[in-house]
Amino acid sequence: MERGNQTSIFEFLLWGLSEWPEQQHILFLLFLWMYMVTVAGNLLIVLAIGTDTHLHTPMYFFLASLSCADILFTSTTVPKMLVNLQSQNKAISYAGCLTQLYFLVSLVALDNLILAVMAYDRYAAICHPLHYITAMNPKLCILLLILCWVLSALYGLIHTLLMTTVTFYGSRKIHYIFCEMYVLLRLACSNIQVNHTVLVATGCFIFLTPLGFMITSYVCIIRAILQIPSAIGKYKAFSTCASHLAVVSLFYGTLGMVYLQPLHTYSMKDSVATVMYAVVTPMMNTFIYSLRNKDMHGALGRLLQGKAFQRLT
Repeated sequence: MERGNQTSIFEFLLWGLSEWPEQQHILFLLFLWMYMVTVAGNLLIVLAIGTDTHLHTPMYFFLASLSCADILFTSTTVPKMLVNLQSQNKAISYAGCLTQLYFLVSLVALDNLILAVMAYDRYAAICHPLHYITAMNPKLCILLLILCWVLSALYGLIHTLLMTTVTFYGSRKIHYIFCEMYVLLRLACSNIQVNHTVLVATGCFIFLTPLGFMITSYVCIIRAILQIPSAIGKYKAFSTCASHLAVVSLFYGTLGMVYLQPLHTYSMKDSVATVMYAVVTPMMNTFIYSLRNKDMHGALGRLLQGKAFQRLT
């Protein structure tokens, strides 16, 4: 029996979604395109928000933070996946696998926490508009973002350290695109009861608690919108939440496809669902916010035309 963290020759073999060369070539081109769109789209959002003074508000501050998190999130998994699709050597070292696991788990949690903070921002803006500037002051916004980073980093650290206690036999072949928590636990040769218990407990705190908070916030938001007398006012109020609601639905929908199932029923076919939340969701976020949000759409247009930089000079 070998413990993965005690041997330098221990490695995992990431085989991805297909072993057929023709399909791998197609998947390489597809994932490369999606990765480039995701990085370019999120960078444009960050630049547009940074260069347009009209977007220097709490809502867009958190949107820029979400875009940065999405860039880091996709960069944790997709480049290695692209290399594996084009290379005969699909090995990833034990240390490399744990490093990928840490950033993957941390950044998924970070996305989730930022979405919860964005929900609170919309709640404060719609339900308490007269106190919005005071409630969402710059100091509080920065503090909330720091809290999101700290909690997500601790969440990833806990699960990565617990994974070092898991025993594996020799090199293991993973029919998966990256080192994912459920897959590694399924490959374990030792008792994983502690890992599973902590995963459920911390998952409830880091994911279900923010989800409950977002649901409560939107119940209050819907009540406030229904009390607005004019139809135009209702539409404007709801339009400021539409993009966030779409992103939250996509995020939790794809995440639920993977993790809302018992560990013993988890199989490699779920790699398709994982691709959805690891690759597709960060890409779709850019389209949702750039196309559905008129202010964002206008800022991106000015950025691409070079007018945004003219304002700064």
